[in-house]
Amino acid sequence: MPGSYLPQDKFFKKAKEQGYRARSVFKLEELQNKHHLIRPGDKVLDLGAAPGSFMQYIQKIVGKEGLVIGLDLTPIKPFSQPNAKTYVADIFDDKAYDKILKENNVRKFDVVTSDLAPATSGIKFVDAGRSFDLNCQVLKVAEKYLRTGGNLVIKAFPGADHGQLIAKARALFTKVQMAKPEAVRNTSREEYLVGLGKRG
Repeated sequence: MPGSYLPQDKFFKKAKEQGYRARSVFKLEELQNKHHLIRPGDKVLDLGAAPGSFMQYIQKIVGKEGLVIGLDLTPIKPFSQPNAKTYVADIFDDKAYDKILKENNVRKFDVVTSDLAPATSGIKFVDAGRSFDLNCQVLKVAEKYLRTGGNLVIKAFPGADHGQLIAKARALFTKVQMAKPEAVRNTSREEYLVGLGKRG
């Protein structure tokens, strides 16, 4: 059936072949290839990081001089690479960020990525509203912990508050674009907001 849900589609198979923990990595890969969000040596904060496929991809780009820190309520299986570290924490917990910065000798991040999604109810406007609340918090984190000129990627579910989210992002970044990478399932409403060049 066209547009039907295939749990083991080509991106699932590709992720398995390449050793990635989830197919979602190819959404970030497409955005990276288009916007060059992450560079070697960057320090990246990945929110809603479990199971860790974004982190796997990011750590390859940033290299030994860089760092990727993943934060999630769900424990993430540790990585063997020293430039990839994980924390179990709530994105609304300011103390968690202070701890992360201190323990890793980081003043600000170069990039913030977020593949966060709310626990879905199946009711579109409810799920979009929950996604909006999460993403407003991601923007607050970016405002506080992302360096001037830094970049942002957020997963979003369009709803009544979508224009408000874009407006908030435009106030914070010099360029904001919405994208729907090829790896997003046909049946999914999710899009990605890309913020480039955080304002000073």
